[in-house]
Amino acid sequence: MAQGATISQLGDARTGKLADNLSGFGRTLRRAGVRVDAARMALAQQAVMLVGLLREDFSAALEAVLVSREQDRMVFRELFDAYFRNPNVAQKLLAQMLPSAESRAEPAKRRPRVSEALAPVRAARSAPPPREDDKVDFDAAMTASDLQRLRQADFNQLSASEYLLVERLARDIPLPLPHYAARRTRPGLRGSRPHWPGAMHLAARSGGEVLRVPLLQRRQQPLPLLVLVDVSGSMERYARLLLAFLHAATAPHHTGAVVRRDVFAFGTGLTDLTPAFRLADTDAMLQAASHAIHDFAGGTRMGESLAQLRAQHARRLVGRRTLVLLISDGLDTGAPEVLAQELGWLRRHAGRLLWLNPLLRFEGYAPTARGAAELHRQAHGMLAVHNLGRLQDLAASLATLLRQ
Repeated sequence: MAQGATISQLGDARTGKLADNLSGFGRTLRRAGVRVDAARMALAQQAVMLVGLLREDFSAALEAVLVSREQDRMVFRELFDAYFRNPNVAQKLLAQMLPSAESRAEPAKRRPRVSEALAPVRAARSAPPPREDDKVDFDAAMTASDLQRLRQADFNQLSASEYLLVERLARDIPLPLPHYAARRTRPGLRGSRPHWPGAMHLAARSGGEVLRVPLLQRRQQPLPLLVLVDVSGSMERYARLLLAFLHAATAPHHTGAVVRRDVFAFGTGLTDLTPAFRLADTDAMLQAASHAIHDFAGGTRMGESLAQLRAQHARRLVGRRTLVLLISDGLDTGAPEVLAQELGWLRRHAGRLLWLNPLLRFEGYAPTARGAAELHRQAHGMLAVHNLGRLQDLAASLATLLRQ
């Protein structure tokens, strides 16, 4: 192919193979931890159509629209060179996207993110050559067996790319919270009191005759939610993923109603994450939370943190009906008597205190540590939250415990 080849010789990106090939490269970038979404991929297609398919221009255009962080720049360049070089795996892709497929020397040592992202490419290279009637189009989509494995995989055992994928999948898991009858009322078919303003409004339509008296029924609202997340070193990977899950699962577009959410992180102290949870975007929430937490991956002093909650934020517990989710492994380093006193106060002022414990992934687990034993004694129930399967079962488990 001549060096001056243009995009018109290869067909429109919206109808040819170029869009699929770019999507495959985008999935490879996401496996390496580069933040690539559908909007960026659409910009990448437009940029390629504008600059043409010369290798240097093609690479620069993609880098300009797909890379937003400096730490991802070298990862992108290594991935670009490796992804668009091998003719056995991407023969059609190279024929359409590159004017020349010049080989470059294999890097002496790739970054771990690059090696991990290229694992499907290496697997494709070792596969037997395809038959003539088979297509050589590269597909980075995960199989059903891969998704099933990730559904049962412990969050703490995931690789970097798997962790990012599981975090995205967790945001789509619903968590319908139980509802309660609020004090406020609304017109409805069933109720205990007549709605006289509504009756007068209906009578005005029928010449002043009262033909029907609507009733007032109490509004149904989701239970107020108080989330306490342990951000100590042993909970580092669970904390981020569960924060993302709870932010997305309790958003109005998932629950169909506005849920009162008060969220705190605790380690050696207490951090109020409620302002961060008011952000609509989950990624923006995680970024704001990371800036707010100053004791991340440190120790755990749960008793002192709960004492700070009682002294400064006691009004966050609404009418003794608040559902408290305490996410921790129970490995507390504070004084056990302080923890017992503060957990007793929290239990008395909450509707239900539920302990979400990732250590339940171990068969035969028993809460023998001092903090874990006190949590087990005070909490109304203990649930596992160590993989996607457990998160999907969380709503049903909550409903069962609340009925008890």
